[in-house]
Amino acid sequence: MRLRLSPRDTSFYDHFTAAANNLVEGAQLLGEMLAPGADRPALAKKLRDVEHDSDEITHTVMRQLNTTFVTPFDREDIYRLANRLDDVMDFMEAAADLVVLYELGDLPAENARVVEVLQRAAAKTAEAMPRLRGLKDLEEYWIEVNRLENEADQIYRRTVARLFNGEYDALTALKLKDVADELEAAADALEDVADAVETIAVKES
Repeated sequence: MRLRLSPRDTSFYDHFTAAANNLVEGAQLLGEMLAPGADRPALAKKLRDVEHDSDEITHTVMRQLNTTFVTPFDREDIYRLANRLDDVMDFMEAAADLVVLYELGDLPAENARVVEVLQRAAAKTAEAMPRLRGLKDLEEYWIEVNRLENEADQIYRRTVARLFNGEYDALTALKLKDVADELEAAADALEDVADAVETIAVKES
């Protein structure tokens, strides 16, 4: 463990935890959008509000990075983690926005399965963020999120295969693939968050 000569600003941990909790809320709203009879425009607006809150958290972290002399861990790792958390929310919000903009009807069941994976990965992320303070019991987190990302990859491939097997007309298939791409990107970004946490744990241990 490196020697610290000045007090560290530990509020970064609170910001990361808040951002991760927003991912849980965002994934929940995304799941609600897929339910039959859901008010998709209203839910998409709620998700957009959560995304704006996440943006504010990211901006706060960046401002603090510019004014804090001693940080709890390397600045580049704080920057990376904050941005990766924000990326997840951006992809989820984009998926919700496309569902509304494209005025899609029933979505493939695979979309709901990917969202369930996102919900589990977001919950794992929210559980892990407070543990950054002590850098303990984090390995299970990044292993599980990696496993969940692999699961999302498999579902994504099956989704794309289904979209282009003749079940959907070409335009609808392309619209649905755009949504699937954003959901897959969200799963990838959650894995990036876990990778960032693993990097921090390795450096600081």
